[in-house]
Amino acid sequence: MTSQDLYRIRDFVPDFDAIAAEFSARSRAFSVNADVLADLRYGARPREVLDVILPERPKAGAPLHVFVHGGYWRSGEKENYRFVAAPVLAAGGVAALVEYDFMPGERLDVLVDQVRRAVLWLQEHARDFGADPARLTVSGHSAGAHLASFLAATGSGEKEVPKLPVLKGLFLLSGIYDLSGIPGSFLRDEAKMTPSEASAWSPLTASQHACPLRVIAFGAEETTPFLEPAAEFQSRLNTQGEAGQFLPLPGLNHMTVVLDLANPLGLAGARIADMVASR
Repeated sequence: MTSQDLYRIRDFVPDFDAIAAEFSARSRAFSVNADVLADLRYGARPREVLDVILPERPKAGAPLHVFVHGGYWRSGEKENYRFVAAPVLAAGGVAALVEYDFMPGERLDVLVDQVRRAVLWLQEHARDFGADPARLTVSGHSAGAHLASFLAATGSGEKEVPKLPVLKGLFLLSGIYDLSGIPGSFLRDEAKMTPSEASAWSPLTASQHACPLRVIAFGAEETTPFLEPAAEFQSRLNTQGEAGQFLPLPGLNHMTVVLDLANPLGLAGARIADMVASR
């Protein structure tokens, strides 16, 4: 019998497709009444664009929160995640969603660089949207959490510290912190991540930089690759003097955590709202 691939989420979430469809449907419905500035360009490549979503009654100096979607580095569209802006808007914040290129067409270092440049662009242009660049927070889900983690870290393969945004907080949801299992997983043909890329871009081997608040959240019903490395990442943060908050989400899996993130009354959504509103 072939052992199960613990990275293949749909094998462990029976209603995977229905939940993914719900993401899209809720985002379309959300977009109808939202004030969305779509496809603002942060770079020259076709997918180097982002969306900014303004609150209903914007106030000068509003906080700015950026979300990075997942999709195992080879799929996903920002438009299908707009509904996660709800807790941000409820807290009076400006929300932004970042797009980036996919593997295997581009290598992992390109994706990391794109997310960094997108968030730097947003911080530099924050006042254009009525936001305070000093009140910048970021969240990401799955591969998006992996990419977002490098907004406050230097990869082990980087020869010098890159230019990074100044963050008030990071909310890493169901992140992938140890990439060593990815090259041999079902993603071997879809992402074509090499062992050297996995080694160079694993958050567990990265140097972490100062960040006032780092939340490491995950669904309690997730598979081992999303549980054990999260605990190890938390431990390494503590060792490096960069303590993070550990946030298990009871009863939730790798997909339903996103629904909780989008709910201002959910455990994850409420934490995002608190992070956004803090000064």
